[in-house]
Amino acid sequence: MKRDSLFEESVVWSGRPKAVTCPVLYQIVAGIAGVVSAITTASAIVVATALGASPGALLAFAAWMAVLAVAFALGPKWWRSELEFVVTERHVILQRGHLRRMMDRSAISFARIHWDPKRPGIGDLELVRAVPTGALRRRLAIVFTGLVAPDRVWAIVRGVTPSTPAGDGQRLLAQRLDDGERVLWSGHPPDGLRKWLPSSGRAALGLALGIGLFVAAIVSSTHAVHATRTVVRGGLSPESLSFFALVTSLALTILLLVSAGALVVYASIVRPARLETRTRYWVTNRRVLIQRGDEELHLERTRIVDVIDSPAAGGLNDLFLVLDGPRARAFASSGAFGERDAEGLQPVLRRITDPEAVRRIILRAPSEPAIPSVA
Repeated sequence: MKRDSLFEESVVWSGRPKAVTCPVLYQIVAGIAGVVSAITTASAIVVATALGASPGALLAFAAWMAVLAVAFALGPKWWRSELEFVVTERHVILQRGHLRRMMDRSAISFARIHWDPKRPGIGDLELVRAVPTGALRRRLAIVFTGLVAPDRVWAIVRGVTPSTPAGDGQRLLAQRLDDGERVLWSGHPPDGLRKWLPSSGRAALGLALGIGLFVAAIVSSTHAVHATRTVVRGGLSPESLSFFALVTSLALTILLLVSAGALVVYASIVRPARLETRTRYWVTNRRVLIQRGDEELHLERTRIVDVIDSPAAGGLNDLFLVLDGPRARAFASSGAFGERDAEGLQPVLRRITDPEAVRRIILRAPSEPAIPSVA
């Protein structure tokens, strides 16, 4: 059996990315940089042809933004293409050349799986370790990207035999349980129009920003029409290169404002509402499982030391799962003390109708008598 050169431990599993992709955030930044580069280039043409001024500064800025666009679009793919993933007897290791990141398998608190909606059976496995809250709060995670059947790899990390249906992200988590694992409770947030309203100050701020960008696009359109008519009356031919570059610059600016506004509103209101509709919770005799669209959270119940009940809108309650782990005896925040969903799916059961019964089920030791399931 192959052994790791650093720890001299037997290698249980090793692999490389099957699909190398660019994260969505990097794609968005690359698109914005590309549009800004095109706007600046068109403005440089107007300055050079219509005004007779030197466009050197504008062209230099356009070239810089184009370089950034290419870097954000291709850089993550280049970096991920050389990654290697290793699971030894005691550690999980992410390495690229001589660079290594590692984590003790026993210290992993929970895992997130991000399925690729365009490539069935492929996804990212994020291994998260609970860390103390307060001044020592930090993010400690290792991500295995582009894996085939990431839930199978997670089962290997946990030291259990992967189930037969593993690797199919289209299935519900309840259909991919371990052998001998059974569901004690399942639920989901109740549906309603309330989900389309801002649920936090951050969401309200995002909605306000999106509306502001739409208003800016409308105002810019009005000024663009006025400016175009003015230059035509001033003698600029509609068939000239300068006129075409001016219209292109104005149109791309308006398009950028509208796209940014739509993106902000979608991220703040539409996406959370759609994901809430696709959210499901399961508490089994071994784990707490959360499925939200293409994202999953797998949490061993032995990692849960407390459940915090917090009132939510509509007379419902949120249940925050507080975690603890080896060499991190201070309780991890884990969603209970201001963590944001923007950082990933959190171990929180939101908008539960019978929180006390669910809390008893989660905190019940496996050796205690079973509590009746709550539908």
